[in-house]
This record gives sequence, structure tokens and C-alpha cells, in this order.
Amino acid sequence: MAEKYRLPRADYPEEVGVSGVEIEKFLIDIEENDYNIHSFMVLRHGKVAAECYRAPFTADRPHALYSVSKTFTAVAVGIALGEGLLTLDDKVKDFFPEYTEHLHDKYLDALTVRHLLTMTSGKNPSILDDKSKGHWVESYFRFPWKSAPGEEFKYVSENTFMLCAILVKLTGQSVRDYLQPRLFEPLGIDYPQWETDENGVEAGGWGLYVTTEDIAKLMLLIHQEGAWDGKQILPAAFVRNMTSFQSDNAPANTSPDSRAGYGYCVWRNEAVNGYRADGMFSQFGIVFEDYDAIIAVNSGIPMEQDCRDLIWKYFPAAFIAEEEAPAKPSAPALEQRLQAAAIETPFEASVSPMAQFIAGRNIKFRKKLFLNLIGFPMSMLPLAITFMATDRAGNIDDMVFSFEDDCLSMRWREGDEENTVKAGMNGRYCYGEMTLGKVTYKVCCTARWLADDRLFVSVRPIETIGKRMLDFRFRADGRVTMDPSSDPSVEKIADYLSRSVQDFTHIKPLQVILRGAISFLPAIVEPKHRGKLK
Repeated sequence: MAEKYRLPRADYPEEVGVSGVEIEKFLIDIEENDYNIHSFMVLRHGKVAAECYRAPFTADRPHALYSVSKTFTAVAVGIALGEGLLTLDDKVKDFFPEYTEHLHDKYLDALTVRHLLTMTSGKNPSILDDKSKGHWVESYFRFPWKSAPGEEFKYVSENTFMLCAILVKLTGQSVRDYLQPRLFEPLGIDYPQWETDENGVEAGGWGLYVTTEDIAKLMLLIHQEGAWDGKQILPAAFVRNMTSFQSDNAPANTSPDSRAGYGYCVWRNEAVNGYRADGMFSQFGIVFEDYDAIIAVNSGIPMEQDCRDLIWKYFPAAFIAEEEAPAKPSAPALEQRLQAAAIETPFEASVSPMAQFIAGRNIKFRKKLFLNLIGFPMSMLPLAITFMATDRAGNIDDMVFSFEDDCLSMRWREGDEENTVKAGMNGRYCYGEMTLGKVTYKVCCTARWLADDRLFVSVRPIETIGKRMLDFRFRADGRVTMDPSSDPSVEKIADYLSRSVQDFTHIKPLQVILRGAISFLPAIVEPKHRGKLK
């Protein structure tokens, strides 16, 4: 088997015209201000100038891309176009006669592949559409129209799913299998996990997991107009259109970098000349066109403009002319600082006499009726597992602790699934897996006694965002309380939603009502849970 392709590395940042001093400032800013950036990679002239993976995230670990998945889907469409399988003016309805032959709709008659790529389909699905039910393609055709196709920009993830459904129809194989010899193998990207519908069609607009370096590779391919190692993987003309202004997203958005234009599943930047792949919680692949440079970022920052503003603070200032670059590293301690970010911080293991009292006993928790009524029972994985999942998890119950040396074992049940994870009680992560909603997540966990009656447990998925923290208090009479929290916090997510309501409605009174409702979000989705030791 051939060795997996890795991007070439510079010996130090200045070798490719990147200031090590600015990289170091960027990293210090991240650490001192607790920015939830999991990893980043900086490329210039096709070489990696610097990369950082903050524990427990690692270079070889795939990460959830959220809407960066859309850019991969657009590339798949471009490859299919180059092979003559479709054109951008093909009518969407023609690919699915089993759903559309009896539909008489002038808007549907006008809907093309190009409209899906540019987010100008005119479709208006509900953000609360239940992906656990029904056929996604059939549901798409039932969604109401907001406008005529091509008339206005509206960011609809389901548009990108439809692109995947079209590709599956045309090729007779999954999008991943189609891309394997055409994109993944040439770029050295391992066959990835990608969420699908009930028929195995990739979600397209979300659900893809690849590494930070894989994001950088994809953006380098796009930056090189589809060429890779002497081979034209994507048609150059398609890439030029993909990265240029195709639809006006300004009326639909308020943050500056979301108003500068949209191409084919990529965003134009306002702050700097260039474009980006952009995913929820600040997953980015950013191309700086004037500097032959790329930055790939994985993180858990809800307000994406905040993260972009942090990046603009140091880039493109960090890109320096080669003739001005010093012949040796300008920040000699940078490499040590980058390596230190990847190291866990151990602490002295804590003990409590309460451990013997609770060990092996079953904790029964009361269900939160309101959370179950609205369909969002609290899960060990914050938020994501209870949204757009084919088999929703939630309602933590039947929890059992056991203690051994510097390790805690925690078993619990959610619905019909039971999981056990181990947590290091000395600051070092214990690694394992948990399965929720029939999806298996790799996790790392720590725990510590905050007081004799108070146990704090942290469970972090290491391929996505959403760390769960549980603060337990135990009473001598067997009563237990569990205070949940998460990272990114519900408070930060609520702040993001509150600041973004104008993107959902332009009606001022409704904005006020929505902001008021959002202010109650933390108490609603993460209430205190009460239980009893059995």
C-alpha cells in the first residue's frame, strides 16, 4: 500500500514567508483568552508553515466539518460535470421522476443544479424538520417556496443534500465511493465518515468528518484551480466560477464576512481578498488569494464572526515577503509552544470517603417532562445528538460509578443504549467510545472530587464539538443532584442565537420576542437533574 500523502512541511514559518512571531501571538491570544480553537494549520506556497493541535485533538483525528461538508459536495459536482454526467442547467425534477412526475409547479420546473449550488433554490424548509422521519428527497419537494428559483439567496443545507442525491442517482454509488479514486486517494484523504439518510445518501450539507490537514488539502486543490500533482481533478473553469460571486447573500445576513457574496458552496470574504469553506462552530478553510496562503481551522466557537475576526487580527499580517524573511526562525520558542499545546495537564488525583458509599450503586434520575415533550431530552452529548439524528438519544439514567486507582468508571443508559466510559482522576484523559443515537463517538474523559460530596466529570467527544460536564452532589440519605453544563456553553450559544435573530426575521417585534425566549434557553435545556441511589 502506498504511503498516505502528506503536505510538505517548511522547516520553520519564515522559510515560506510566514512570521513565526505573528503565529506565536495568535497562539498566545487563543490560550490567554480561552478561545475554543481545537486545531489550526497555516499553508503558504503549498507548504505547511505551522500547525497546532490542542489536547485532546490530534493531527490524525477526523473532526466534524458541519457546513464545510458543502464544499466537498460542490467539488464532487464539479468532478461529475467534468466527466459529462450533468450540467449546471439540468432541471432537478428530471432526476427524480418518481417524486415529481405528478407535480405541476412552475417554480419546480425552473429549479436547476446551479440554484442548489448557489443557495438560490427558493425552497424554505423548517429548521426543525425531523430528519429521523421520512425520505429526505421526498420531503425536499414538499417544502414550501420562499421565492422563485434564482431570485434570492437563502442558506438551505437541504439544497446540498439534493446534490448528493443527484450524484447517487447518476453514478449508482455513494458520493464517498464516487470520490474515493477521484479525490480522496489523490489527495491522501482517508475514506471518511459521512452522515446519510435512511437510504445511504450522504447528507451533503453536513455530517462529514475529516482531519484539519484534509481541509487544507481541499482548499489547496481549489486554490490551484483544480490541479493536483500534474493532474486536473476539477475543471478549472468550474473552480473559477465556484470561488467567484454567484449570488448576493448580503440581504440575508448581518455579519460582514457573510455578506460579501457566495459562489458554489464557498463564501467570499469581506475582510480580506479571498474565499472560504465555512462550517458551524467555526470550522474554516480560508484561501488568501493575494498571498498564496491557506488557513484551516477546527473549533467550537458558536459566533463564527468572532473567530474570523480573531484570524483577521493576525492574518494576512503574518504573511511576509520572502526577501524580508529572516534566515532563521524569528520565534525560536514557537515550536515548543505548539508542541506544549498538545500535552495534557496532569494534577494530583483527588479522593473522597464518599467513593465507597456510591460505588456500584444505581442512580435513578427523574425524567424532565418538558424536555421530553419538546423532543430534546438531555443527552451525554450536548445538543448535536438530539438534533437531526435518525434515532434520538437522551434521558440519562441508571448511572453507576466505580473507582480504581486514578480512574473512575461511569456506566449509564439513554433509551435503549448503555455506555461505559473511564475517566482519569489525575488530569490525564482516559480514551474510549460511546454510542448514542446509533452513532459511535470516540471520547476522552476526566473526573475529580471538588469536595467530599461533590464529583465533577467531563466527557469530551474528540471528533466533534460538545463537551459535557456533570457536577454531582451526593447526600448521606442517598439523594443525588446532577448539574449539567457544556462546552461551548449553552449561554454562548444563546448569545449567538440572540445576536443572530435578525438573520431569521426582519420583523422587529418578533426579534424582541425571540430574544426574550432565547434568554431562557440555558435553564430549559440544561436543568438540574435529581435522582436517588438505589
